[in-house]
Amino acid sequence: MQEDGSLPDRDQDLRPRFHSSRLHGSENAEDDDDDIVNIWSLRKCSAAALDILSNVFGDEILPTLMPIVQAKLSTTDEPTWKEREAAVLALGAIAEGCINGLYPHLSEIVAFLIPLLDDKFPLIRSISCWTVSRFSKYIVQGVSHQEGREQFDKVLMGLLRRILDDNKRVQEAACSAFATLEEEAAEELAPRLEIILQHLMCAFGKYQRRNLRIVYDAIGTLADAVGRELNQPTYLDILMPPLIAKWQQLPNSDKDLFPLLECFTSIAQALGTGFLQFAQPVFQRCINIIQSQQLAKVNPVSAGVQYDKEFVVCSLDLLSGLVEGLGSGIESLVSQSSLKDLLLQCCMDDAPDVRQSAFALLGDLARVCPVHLHPRLSEFLEVASKQLNTPKLKETISVANNACWAIGEFAVKVRQEISPIVMTVISCLVPILQHAEELNKSLIENSAITLGRLAWVCPELVSPHMEHFMQSWCIALSMIRDDIEKEDAFRGLCAVVRANPSGALSSLAFLCKAIASWHVSCKFFYVKRKIAEY
Repeated sequence: MQEDGSLPDRDQDLRPRFHSSRLHGSENAEDDDDDIVNIWSLRKCSAAALDILSNVFGDEILPTLMPIVQAKLSTTDEPTWKEREAAVLALGAIAEGCINGLYPHLSEIVAFLIPLLDDKFPLIRSISCWTVSRFSKYIVQGVSHQEGREQFDKVLMGLLRRILDDNKRVQEAACSAFATLEEEAAEELAPRLEIILQHLMCAFGKYQRRNLRIVYDAIGTLADAVGRELNQPTYLDILMPPLIAKWQQLPNSDKDLFPLLECFTSIAQALGTGFLQFAQPVFQRCINIIQSQQLAKVNPVSAGVQYDKEFVVCSLDLLSGLVEGLGSGIESLVSQSSLKDLLLQCCMDDAPDVRQSAFALLGDLARVCPVHLHPRLSEFLEVASKQLNTPKLKETISVANNACWAIGEFAVKVRQEISPIVMTVISCLVPILQHAEELNKSLIENSAITLGRLAWVCPELVSPHMEHFMQSWCIALSMIRDDIEKEDAFRGLCAVVRANPSGALSSLAFLCKAIASWHVSCKFFYVKRKIAEY
């Protein structure tokens, strides 16, 4: 394999990329599709087969497999480099399924892999990056003692060196492996942020278009991992100027904007109010992109661009990131913009992923600056409630999830003003809770919380109907983790029981189970006090 890092990518080298719209109330699904073995071939089939065998049979395969792997790894002559590479791939393939049997030897295995990161042959360097990343959890766990901390630093620096490799495939493998390590290491990266950023931004200036996307992902993952630790002038001076230069260089119709928008989303969330100095041009550009895309949808000639919904989705998600990061600091930008009108159009878009991101942003805005949505409040609530009452609910469940969450956020802010749609929403939420086993866990949780919030602000409307949903509601509440949203829901539960005690009698056992689901003993006094009053 050649040193091709300086050769520009052709359009056909760029694989299609797909942005995942924001979803409130669930963890993002992990992507286990590793690029190193992503070309369908006998090699990939063999690695996949080993992976499956190791997960089915576990450590039973080690006595047969490991002597072969060790024999191939022990060869040092150049003609047998492919055998060494295959053995390293095999180690990575069994890393998950045979972890118990490998565990006593993991320190030695990782120590053996570290020098291979600097091997003469690019394929060995690239596969070593991937295999090292498969042991990331163990590598990070070791930082609690001196020897493990030293090994972590060696792995970290080895991957950073490979990020600056002159071979594109090695660059890709190293960036992907480093992103995996970042997710496991989280705050452990904070003391090493300066050198990490220096390497990543050096790669940013060096990479061609395809691998540049992976650098964006590594930067975004780093921001997610270290959070507010990134908000230091020294780090921002390294990180932001190259990103802003690229931001200014790319036109609004360039698809290379997608990964940059995603990257800025993570950075904005991580920096919090520290992103305020960059917020105005980023906010305004998102507005401009959405406006031009909505025009292009109707009249592409007049807009000067072809409609692509992904520009809208990425821009909505970046705006959500700004709201989440800046909090009420976003108010001045929202108040001077046409965002509420654009957002309402997006909430009514025919594309589910546009609506999904639009309702996520709607809920975020409802939390921090509902006053600026107030002129269109009834319209927002009406269109949100319609997402919960559709024959295609299962097909658009993520849209319904975000719409449901947004309604709940409005409820705690506008209080009685939400009363005109309370019964409409309740009539949609009850069937969802009654068919919980058929639906997404996140939607069930958000439905239970939103029902509770509506009950809290309008108990006189909700309580007469509580006997129809108490059992399924209490079951759902008992499954929710302890947090402020659950507290809101229990405020609603207490309010309707107080308003209509007889409506809870037939569901007393379920009510007790819901109450017993609390694990926090000292924080949520409200629920305890209200229960004691009955």
